[in-house]
Amino acid sequence: MISKPKFKICRRLGPGVYDKCQTSKFKAVSAKGSLPGARRPKAPSEYGAQLMEKQKIRFSYGISERQLSNYVKKASHVKGVGTTEKLYEGLESRLDNVVYRMGLAASRRAARQMVSHGHFIVNDKKVTIPSYQSKSGDVIKIREGSKGKKIFENMAERIKDYNPPAWVSFDLSSLEGRIVDKPKNTESFLDLNAVLEFYSR
Repeated sequence: MISKPKFKICRRLGPGVYDKCQTSKFKAVSAKGSLPGARRPKAPSEYGAQLMEKQKIRFSYGISERQLSNYVKKASHVKGVGTTEKLYEGLESRLDNVVYRMGLAASRRAARQMVSHGHFIVNDKKVTIPSYQSKSGDVIKIREGSKGKKIFENMAERIKDYNPPAWVSFDLSSLEGRIVDKPKNTESFLDLNAVLEFYSR
């Protein structure tokens, strides 16, 4: 069952915000909510559209306003690289997101909890900070003492049909993942340029 806050957020910002909203059940419920004769919402202003894109990123990655602002500032100060690409790299390189992208967690929220509870080792060092910035070449392993935990049961069955993005890999036999490249933005759900424009005001 989709919780009311998430349901409202997905109806307002789009189903891509949460995994729970990317289901046939959510689509069916959303369709029922579109009653004939219902007043259509007005098209948002430029500021409103930018604000909506900012909220999409915040809810999608589960980060605070201050954290997102810091990612934008950091991306804006990097020379020689596109600002949007650098912003995307910063968001995707968060350790909780990497764990999620490898298919080890059903959602970014679950991945964040798993990292916070110390279930992962990065380059032979336990990391409990979800916002930890991983980089190309990093090796991420499930901690030896965590392999028997319930959250990792039947992992092979759960991720057998999962296709991770090209920039990460995960070996089931060794329970070891690796970042093989920089994150590449191939999604159309997030308008990063609109977010950068919002913060440039």
